[in-house]
Amino acid sequence: MRDAGYRIGEVAKIAGVHVETVRFYERQGIIHQPVKPPTGIRRYSLESIDRIRFVKHAQALGFTLQEARDLLALRTRASGSCERVQVQATRKLQLVQEKLAALQRLEKTLTSFLEECGRPGRPTTEECPVLQALGGEEDDGAGPLHVRGRSL
Repeated sequence: MRDAGYRIGEVAKIAGVHVETVRFYERQGIIHQPVKPPTGIRRYSLESIDRIRFVKHAQALGFTLQEARDLLALRTRASGSCERVQVQATRKLQLVQEKLAALQRLEKTLTSFLEECGRPGRPTTEECPVLQALGGEEDDGAGPLHVRGRSL
């Protein structure tokens, strides 16, 4: 790759993002907006492409834009400790594990509903466990859903 500078469309294509994402990252201070020369065409550096890719990869791992920005700041401090990065990554992993547990509970509930729907003499829509659960009291996440007197 050349480092004479890249047009915004080239940056977007190389980094795998939309042009508007490049502009957004400029507004957010993630990349520096190049000075507009007399020709009117701004040129971006390889560093800008690298920073965009870094943020994109961080977001693919579930980090928010702010968290990606924080990690990017840590990366630029060559003398810093990996400990701060480890703390952030550990927090992110804990959130992922919590979401996985919630998804597993959801899977169990939906499987139970579908088993009930699939039993011989299928229930009418009036007795449908899915419709009953959706129309019942709101689930606050504290416990199992209750359908027709049973816990799921």
